[in-house]
Formats: sequence, C-alpha cells, structure tokens
Amino acid sequence: MKIDIFSDVVCPWCAIGKRRFEAALEQFDHRDEVMVQWRAFELDPSAPAVTEGGAAAHLAEKYHMTLEQAVASQERLSELAAVEGLEFHLDTAKRGNTFDAHRLLHYAYEVGLQDALKERLFTAYFTEGAQIGDRDSLVALGEEVGLDSTKSAEVLASGRYAEEVRADERDARQLGINGVPFFVVDGQYGISGAQSAEVILQVLDEAWAKAHPLLVVAGAGDGVCDGDSCELP
Repeated sequence: MKIDIFSDVVCPWCAIGKRRFEAALEQFDHRDEVMVQWRAFELDPSAPAVTEGGAAAHLAEKYHMTLEQAVASQERLSELAAVEGLEFHLDTAKRGNTFDAHRLLHYAYEVGLQDALKERLFTAYFTEGAQIGDRDSLVALGEEVGLDSTKSAEVLASGRYAEEVRADERDARQLGINGVPFFVVDGQYGISGAQSAEVILQVLDEAWAKAHPLLVVAGAGDGVCDGDSCELP
C-alpha cells in the first residue's frame, strides 16, 4: 500500500495529522506493507527565506483578526497538539520559505531518511523556533537524523530536486488539493485534514480490502453450516 502525504513543515495541522496517522498505522494489521512518501506543498511560496517577525502578527494580518485573537488561536492549537504528545511554542515560531526544506526532504527520501527528517523539521519549527528557511540550519538538522552534511549542502546550493517539488505541487493541483495535510491512499482514497486516528484507520482498512479482495473457494459437497442448519454427509 502506498500513501502519499501532502504537507508543509510550517503547517501545525500537518504535525498533528502526522501523529494521528502514526497512531492509526500502529493499529493497522498490514502496517509492515505500507510505504509512505511525504509530498511537497508550500503554504506560502512567497515567504522570504528567513524572517524575524512572530507568526502571530502574520496570522492576524492574513485572517483579518486582532493580534489578541491570533494569540488565542495559537494557544488553542497548542493545546490540541499537546493531546497528541506535541510541544508547540508558536509564540517563538519564525516564518520562513519552505522550498529548500522540501528539496532536502526529497533527498532524504532517496536515502531512506525522509520520515526522520520530516519529524525533525516539525520539532525544529514548532518547538525550537528554528529558521526553517536557512540552509545552514537545514544542513545541521539533516545531519542530526543521519544525512551526509556535505551532500545536503551540495543539494541546497544547487537546483537539485526543485523539479520534484514542483511536480508534487502540480500533482496537488490536479488532485484538487487546496489545503494540507492531505493523505492519498493507493491513489484511490483521499483524507483531507488532520482526521482522527479512527477515521484514518477505517480508510486504510477499506483501501486494503478493496486492493486485496477475499477469494472464496467452494466446490460440490463441501461441508458448511449456515445458522443452526448444517449439511449432512
């Protein structure tokens, strides 16, 4: 089973959705046969590489609310994240462009470390206030999960994986994805948003059953009981 997850590393619901997806996968009987790929989605492609301003002010401006309302919204989101075992410090989160982070995630996918890097980037942004658009920071974060720092620096200094990121974004548009997280299961089922683990598990079970229909073998004379009635030999 292939699961493509479209998300951005500065999306709080994506971090929450990751935890809920992992909880569902833990309960899925065929979890050892699931392949997951994180796909790129930029919430703000026009964002500068690094910024010094707080996220609350940007949130207030974007959604036409007061700064107090934005801060209250962040606090509620942090409480929801805590339920999933996540520690958010949105008051110190720094906006930044995520294009390079997505390029590095594509490199990490090729060497089998994409999920580890995705998790590290979420923690860096939401908990530690890291500059997620700074290339030196990205190299250091990648090294923490096992990426070769020299190769990571080479990737970020070049245009490598730029087309792969753009391809992800084209795929998202073709699928009609306007928000993240968005889970695509076997190219047939879509889950929009950070749904509960129960909902995600239900979709996984249904997708597996559709891809692996039960083959029933029966022949003349086979013994069978139906209710309180049994065939006699």
